[in-house]
Amino acid sequence: MPEIEIAQFSLVVIQKCMNWKSVSFDWNQARAFLATVEEGSLSAAARALGVTQPTLGRQVSALEDQLDVVLFERVGRSLVPTQSGIELLDHVRAMREAANRISLTASGQSQAIEGQVRITASDILSAHILPPVLKQLRDIAPLVDIDVVASNDIRDLQLREADIAIRHVRPEQPDLIARLVNETTAGLYASTDYLARRGRPQSLQDLGEHDFVGFADNDRLIEALATFGATLSLQNFRVSSQSGVVSWEMARSGLGITVMTDGVAGSTPDMEKILPDNEPFSIPVWLVTHRELHTSRRIRLVYDLLASFLADETV
Repeated sequence: MPEIEIAQFSLVVIQKCMNWKSVSFDWNQARAFLATVEEGSLSAAARALGVTQPTLGRQVSALEDQLDVVLFERVGRSLVPTQSGIELLDHVRAMREAANRISLTASGQSQAIEGQVRITASDILSAHILPPVLKQLRDIAPLVDIDVVASNDIRDLQLREADIAIRHVRPEQPDLIARLVNETTAGLYASTDYLARRGRPQSLQDLGEHDFVGFADNDRLIEALATFGATLSLQNFRVSSQSGVVSWEMARSGLGITVMTDGVAGSTPDMEKILPDNEPFSIPVWLVTHRELHTSRRIRLVYDLLASFLADETV
């Protein structure tokens, strides 16, 4: 079955399964909307989809007319989704990712896709979050070889140090494709043993009397905690590591308080959250790749699977 026919078949299946009888816009309009969000402008979206800018603009306008909402507002030279656009975004992404998976399954392509894909992510995310999704990938595409670059440095995708990056900051390079897939939270944690010995802080002011296990840039952590009302100095950080995994294990051994995402900490029963009623830290999760995403089936497969997994996962 030709690839175009498979995609059309996939969309029919999705529409029937979802029972979207009340939805009257077509996939071309939804795809134009999604590409414009991810590329940031009509011209970039048109290039990515291989259509003219007027054609893509008409498709976006038709979708707005069908839904009777405004989906974009212009900020400088970029188009930014309105609140209505943001609310629609996850549904359209789900359509695309489901269509891709059904297409691969219907044609058997996933079993034939092969080659290496390098993923770079923090050592904490690589060790605690990625293994389950990589297991899924092994079942879907057994001939794809995955190399995980567990690093807390920002790897340069433009220099092909990795094919896909999971980052907590959006890259500024215009020729990279970046998608915000999740907003995770983090907090302060310490072992039950440490808290039994040193006492449980009752306020942010109490933190100044405690030991901390540092990770990477302690000055940045001190500044971040200061915005929440905690007063710390480098004297509180007697033990540190550039490795998030090592810092976490040192905190688990009772050496002090550290910062960790709630998803990872929640699966560690011997660690307690400090001041659980306080506002958590918000951390964006960006999935980033280069333009080869549009031409490489193996990168597209891994990227879409990661996007779907990270969107649903407490990372």
